[in-house]
Amino acid sequence: MTPILELRNVTKVFGGRGFGQEKVVAVDDVTFSISEDIPSMIALAGESGSGKTTLSRLLLGVASPTAGQVLYRGKDVRKLSRSERKSFLRDVQPIYQDPFGVYNPFYKAEHLLFTAISKFGLAKSKEEARHLISEALETVGLRPNEIFGRFPHQLSGGQRQRVMVARALIVKPRIILADEPVSMVDASLRATILESLRVLNRELGISVLYVTHDLTTAYQICQNILIMYRGSVVEVGDVDHVIVDPQHPYTQLLIDSIPRMRAARDWEEEADSNTRTIDGMSRKSIGCKFTDRCPHVMEKCWTTPPPLFQVGEHRASSCFLHEDEPVSDTKDIAQWMDFKA
Repeated sequence: MTPILELRNVTKVFGGRGFGQEKVVAVDDVTFSISEDIPSMIALAGESGSGKTTLSRLLLGVASPTAGQVLYRGKDVRKLSRSERKSFLRDVQPIYQDPFGVYNPFYKAEHLLFTAISKFGLAKSKEEARHLISEALETVGLRPNEIFGRFPHQLSGGQRQRVMVARALIVKPRIILADEPVSMVDASLRATILESLRVLNRELGISVLYVTHDLTTAYQICQNILIMYRGSVVEVGDVDHVIVDPQHPYTQLLIDSIPRMRAARDWEEEADSNTRTIDGMSRKSIGCKFTDRCPHVMEKCWTTPPPLFQVGEHRASSCFLHEDEPVSDTKDIAQWMDFKA
C-alpha cells in the first residue's frame, strides 16, 4: 500500500558551504509515512530547534532535502508534473503559527478563501463559492457575517487562525500540517481551535500532523506522537503511553519540565553544544545526540548512535537503556504507531 505522503531517509542540512560556516543538521535520516486509508492525528513534538518545523516544511515541499526523498503517492515531489503538483497542493494543506503573516492587509479576510476556491476550481459561481466559504467557517465555529467584509486587523487572533483552518478545510485535503497553530492565541481560544482540528480528523477523515512544543495539548487531542531531538526521532508511539510512561531520557526531561514551566529559551541555551565537561575537559559525542544532557549516559553512547528499540507493542525508543529489546528492522517510524481512532 503506497502512503499518500512519505519521507524516505531524509536529511536536511543548513550552512557549511562558506568559509568558517558550521553545518546544522536540522533533520537527520528520518523515514516516516502517512497512510491515506487510516485518518490519524499525530503530534510532532520537541523543544525549539529540534527540527520539527523543518520536517513539516519538507513534507509541504517548500524545502528540499539535502539527502533522501519526499514522496507524494510514491513520486518525488520535486519531479511532479503540473497536474500532480496541483493535486499535491490540494491534498496537503498547511496551517501556520502566525496567521497574520499569511494575510494581505490590503484585502478583506474572505479574499484568502475565495482565492483557494478559484485556484482549485471548486465553485461555478460567486454565490456557490460564498456558500462553500460559509459552510467552512461554520465548521470551525465562526459566524460568516462576522468575517465577511472585515480586514485581517479587524479580526482577533483566534478568528484569524480559525479562518486559516477554514481555508485548509475548504479544498477538502487529505492531510493538514498544523505548525504550532495555537501558540499565538489566547488560552481561552486554544481549545476551540484544537477541537476544530479534531473534528476535521474524526468527522471528515483528514489526517492531522500537529507540530508543537506543548505536550499537554498533544496529549489532549492526538492519538500518536513523535518526539524529536536535534533532528532525530528519539521516541514514537501511542500518546497515552509515551506521555504517561516515557522511555527515552529526553522525553522524560520534557515531561518533567512541564510543572516547572521552563522557557524554550532555557532549553535552547542548554542545547547549544553537544559536549560535556568531564574532569575539566570537554568531550564531544559522535554517538547519541543526548549524551551531554542524559543522566543515564554510558560509554557506548559517546561513540555509537542508538537504533530504535521496540519497547512495547506500538512503541519505540532510540536509547541504549533498552538494548535488550528487539531492534527495528525498518526505519519507517510509522510502524510503531497503532493509529487508534
